[in-house]
Amino acid sequence: MTTNPQDDMRDDVEQQPAEATAAEQEDALDPREAELLAVTTERDELKDRLLRALAENENIRKRAERDRRDAEAYGGTKLARDLLSVHDNLGRALGMIDDEMREKLSAVVEGLELTQRELVSTFAKHKIEKISPAVGEKFDPKLHQAMFEAPVPGAEPGSVIQVMVEGFTISDRLLRPAQVGVAAALPAEARAEG
Repeated sequence: MTTNPQDDMRDDVEQQPAEATAAEQEDALDPREAELLAVTTERDELKDRLLRALAENENIRKRAERDRRDAEAYGGTKLARDLLSVHDNLGRALGMIDDEMREKLSAVVEGLELTQRELVSTFAKHKIEKISPAVGEKFDPKLHQAMFEAPVPGAEPGSVIQVMVEGFTISDRLLRPAQVGVAAALPAEARAEG
C-alpha cells in the first residue's frame, strides 16, 4: 500500500496543539516585533515598580510626619507625669498654711504660690490640663479612677462624691486619672426608709 504524502502532512498538522505558547508566538514574530514586545513588557514592569516605590515613599513621609507630631505633643509625657507629684505637694503645702502662718511667713507663702502658678502656666504651655470633676458629676471611667464606692443618701448612684486627687491630660490624652469616690446604690432598707 502506498501512502499519500498529503495524508502525512495532515497527520502532522493534527498533532500540533491548537494554541501556541507565548514563547512560540514570540518565535513566530519577526525579530523587531519580538524586541518591541520585550521592551513593552519591561516598561510595564518598571512602571509598576516605580508606582509602588512612590506610594511607599509617600506612606513613609506621612508616617514620619505623624510620628513627629506625636513626639512633639506627647514627648514630654514621662517628665510631665513626674512633675505632677511636685504640683500635688505644692498644693498640699499651701493647703496646710493657716492665716497665722500666712502673716508670719508671707514671703515664703507668696513664693510657694508663685511657684505653683508658674508650674501651672508651664503645664498650660505644653497642653497639660487639669481634670477637676465636680461633686455630683457622673463618673467617667475614661477620666476618673474610682478609689472607693459608698452609699450616700441623696447622691445618684455612679456619681462623684469626693475628689481625692485631680487628674491631668496632655494634648487630649490621659496623663493621670482623677482619683475619686463614687456613690453606690443604697441598700433596699435605706431606700424604703427614705
